[in-house]
Amino acid sequence: MRVLVTGSSGQIGTNLALRLLDAGEEVLGLDRRPNPWTGRFRTVRLDLLEPLERIEEALADEGWDVLVHLAAHAKVHELVVHPERSLENVRTTFAAAELARRRGTPLVFGSSREAYGDVGEGLTAEDRPVVALSPYSASKIAGEALVRSYANCYGVPTLTFRFSNVYGRYDNDLERLERVTPLFIRELAAGREVTIYGRDKVLDFTYVDDCVAAVHAGIEALARGRLRDETINVATGQGSSLVDLAEYVADALGVEARYRVEPSRPGEITRYVADIGKARRLLGYEPTTFLREGVRKAVRWSGTQADPAALRRP
Repeated sequence: MRVLVTGSSGQIGTNLALRLLDAGEEVLGLDRRPNPWTGRFRTVRLDLLEPLERIEEALADEGWDVLVHLAAHAKVHELVVHPERSLENVRTTFAAAELARRRGTPLVFGSSREAYGDVGEGLTAEDRPVVALSPYSASKIAGEALVRSYANCYGVPTLTFRFSNVYGRYDNDLERLERVTPLFIRELAAGREVTIYGRDKVLDFTYVDDCVAAVHAGIEALARGRLRDETINVATGQGSSLVDLAEYVADALGVEARYRVEPSRPGEITRYVADIGKARRLLGYEPTTFLREGVRKAVRWSGTQADPAALRRP
């Protein structure tokens, strides 16, 4: 099976591509930037905001059995400041859906738990109404609707995953995208204070290996016709606060947890704990790495990427 992965130079895309390769599958990446982490798979340098004719021309000699669309502007607050980027997310999803329709291949879409709005534990089953609290969440809701319309109108087999705070390997390119876990690791390792936006904020952090295990299972089920046109949460089903995260990072580094607390910023979710029953039932999914151990793994991996003096305990 050959899999085309858009956003293949990002965190989930890189980890998924490497997992697929290790499973004996062929991978073609598509991204507008080179992959900073690995050279194990080929990447077509292409922006999905280009005209569709230009995209098709660039991929004319390429083939794939499943298209996995992960490319997106993925930072909530960034899209609050730059809401026009939410429209770019919708445009790239349209391009991916059209590629899948024209090539007659299944489509996997990477969505977000942001589609639920602000909810508590037990309220996140996939049939719950979606709520757009930010331009980013609106872009993912629109993307889901577009993908579902391609299933309904054109018979494209689809699968949508709602990811939740994925962290781990290949996520510390902070100059491009400021993710909270690698940010806390870098700042606390350097002895600096971090800012926690929302003392009572509770989120469901997902270690990247668990995330890509679910997506890999979904790709196989979709390609073999065992599953189609479903929306599935990928998380752990356990909530942790940002204070917990800072404490776990500090403990893994062997440093003091220095932080200050500010109110949550506009558009940010303050509580989300996923219902993962559907992933268990349809994919046999079971998370294996919860936050404290996942943070230790993330710190160890970060230690291999940084100046050894930057981390107190690699």
